[in-house]
Amino acid sequence: MSKVRVLVGTRKGAFILTSDGKRENWDVSGPHFAGWEIYHLKGSPADPNRLYLSQSSGWSGQIMQRSNDGGNTWETVGNKFAYDGVPGTHQWYDGTPHPWEFKRVWHLEPSLTNPDMVYAGVEDAALFVSKDGGQNWQELSGLRRHGSGPYWQPGAGGMCLHTIIQDSSNTRRMYIAISAAGAFRTDDGGKTWRPINQGLRSQYIPDPTAEVGHCVHHIAMHRSRPDVLFMQKHWDVMRTDNAGDLWQEISGNLPTDFGFVIDVHAHEPETIYVVPIKSDSEHFTPDGKLRVYRSRTGGNEWEALTKGLPQADCYVNVLRDAMSVDTLDKCGVYFGTTGGQVYASADAGDTWAPIVRDFPAVLSVEVQTLP
Repeated sequence: MSKVRVLVGTRKGAFILTSDGKRENWDVSGPHFAGWEIYHLKGSPADPNRLYLSQSSGWSGQIMQRSNDGGNTWETVGNKFAYDGVPGTHQWYDGTPHPWEFKRVWHLEPSLTNPDMVYAGVEDAALFVSKDGGQNWQELSGLRRHGSGPYWQPGAGGMCLHTIIQDSSNTRRMYIAISAAGAFRTDDGGKTWRPINQGLRSQYIPDPTAEVGHCVHHIAMHRSRPDVLFMQKHWDVMRTDNAGDLWQEISGNLPTDFGFVIDVHAHEPETIYVVPIKSDSEHFTPDGKLRVYRSRTGGNEWEALTKGLPQADCYVNVLRDAMSVDTLDKCGVYFGTTGGQVYASADAGDTWAPIVRDFPAVLSVEVQTLP
């Protein structure tokens, strides 16, 4: 029987949750790197026991870790991120120039085929790659050379490159997203990039339909349809059917179209999940009810999934990297909250149960389906 491994990054360490294919009883390992902020940890699709982890603290800075045995043991790998000498500044909230900085790694995306290759999205908004298991990192500087950098500015959490999506059918194509700059695509392996934000509208920037400057919170894609992307924006849930050339809103009957997470069912490319949050000033669930919304039609028509989730006095948030799915049948859906709960559904969202209730605030959730 297959197994499931859930990798959880929190404000105070990393946890690894494991279960068999029934997904009823869970073993909890951790905290690993107790007391550290674990912004992200993710396993290699090419070698499930190869894990990469980003740990950070305001006192000790940024450290990268690697495991070769599924998280039983860890080793510190290279922490020198070699910027490619791209000069210049970007715009700060008040419009003044601000020099590029390196603060932390927000997202790690291992190669689909090579366990020693991994991408890292960092703050301030840059993309790095390692081809030797994380020992050495080199910037893919074509992104910051695009020329639109002066119009990028930080979202509330910082100017972070938080989403990296690889096209399994085309190794030279990749999508990334930056808060607050927007979405970008490369078709030549990262040498050059183009903004893909046409159709987005952001009321808080000088030009609401500008080429860049949009606060994209997360993007998701089903591997079988690399031209179809789903986006949770600062406001609006969006969809593109042409690799980002044009987006359309699919918020439909959602109670609010503000949120952070979005994900796609493992076997149904038109089934997507979001967690609506009340507003950009009140980062908690509307009406004190924790509800995942599912669309089986690729957007516009949404149903609330509530069975097993608290429907009173629940005021938590679900952050941008804190939802994931497994590839079992039925598809499992998992998410973590800022209140320290990790919920799992073994039936594609019809019913939910907490795996744990009292973790530190959850920053990221990734799931591995193991043979």
